[in-house]
Amino acid sequence: MSAEHHLHLDARALRRRETQRVTLVGGVVNLVLSIVKIAVGYWARSQSLIADGIHSLSDLGSDVLIWWAAHHAAQGPDAEHPYGHGRFETAATLALGAILVLVAGGIMLDAVERLLDTDRLWQPAAPALYAAAVSVIAKELLYWYTIVVARRIRSEMLKANAWHHRSDAISSVVVLIGVGGTMLGYFWLDAVAAIIVGVMVAKIGWDLSSGAMQELVDAALEEEKVVQIRRITEDVHGVRSIHMLRTRRQGHEALADVHVQVEPWVSVSEGHMISMAVEQRIKDAIDEITDVTVHVDPEDDEAAPPCAGLPLRNEALRDLRAAWSEVACFGRARRVMLHYLSGRIDVEVFFPLDCYPGAEQARRLNTELQQALAPLPHFRGVQVYYG
Repeated sequence: MSAEHHLHLDARALRRRETQRVTLVGGVVNLVLSIVKIAVGYWARSQSLIADGIHSLSDLGSDVLIWWAAHHAAQGPDAEHPYGHGRFETAATLALGAILVLVAGGIMLDAVERLLDTDRLWQPAAPALYAAAVSVIAKELLYWYTIVVARRIRSEMLKANAWHHRSDAISSVVVLIGVGGTMLGYFWLDAVAAIIVGVMVAKIGWDLSSGAMQELVDAALEEEKVVQIRRITEDVHGVRSIHMLRTRRQGHEALADVHVQVEPWVSVSEGHMISMAVEQRIKDAIDEITDVTVHVDPEDDEAAPPCAGLPLRNEALRDLRAAWSEVACFGRARRVMLHYLSGRIDVEVFFPLDCYPGAEQARRLNTELQQALAPLPHFRGVQVYYG
């Protein structure tokens, strides 16, 4: 196992520990706040505070989801998940967004029903104000704690949860206004505040769900990052052009797939070296990209005639042996290279030096070999070397 792989595993383990620590703190705070706000809301007769308590309870549910996702996302690739477990974060974010939308719908529906039936409107008491104020302070502190860690470990899931905390803080501010206004005689304001809280929660849930859905359908990285990847690839010596570039996200990580054109006569090992250089430079430049697949093309396969259907090496050599059966040295050829270009095969044959018949005879032999390939249309030309 390579040192780079060990570092990648260590980074995953660190992300899991950081995420679970933050989530544990958030879970404890959300549990306490949800109990306090729902209990005080019923006791102090504040519908908006109860709605805010349900919001905090949904935060607690999201904390459980994130804990689960962090545990699975930290695992490396295996037989069932060859690309790793990063999409567990995406699935958790999508579920969290859906939960928020459903919770928001329930909050708004109940508030509207109370507004339409004024006898059901509640008159909140002062303790509701105090509970809302405590919630604002606690959730804003929790937001900053979570967002700092999320940015450090580059976790979109944790960022989503941080904004969930802030939405709860903002909704508590709305509760403060609603409760205070109702106590001043605007009896409908508490229910209106509950509706506003519901709209805020629904907006956040929609944004989270739509972002996660974009990732699940393999939306590309941001345009500036795609341009950066293209520029990095084109700057690698040996890369003539780029035919295709695809990117996608997978949780906190990203993947890239690029087709590059190199000189058609380079060796397999040189082409492989160019591809490794492309892969490493992209990873070094963009931290979130952890996997790069580089496909090396000898020509522009979008414009050149396709080589599909041409005989592979074993069949091609069989045809060459039959066509060149009269060439005495062919059986001693040290190397036969086949170049599949523009829909046909170019052949290079390397003979030992003692097969060299002299300059004039060598030119004549080359011509004869070329003529012998005429009945075989999948071959284009032949070049003979001695040494």
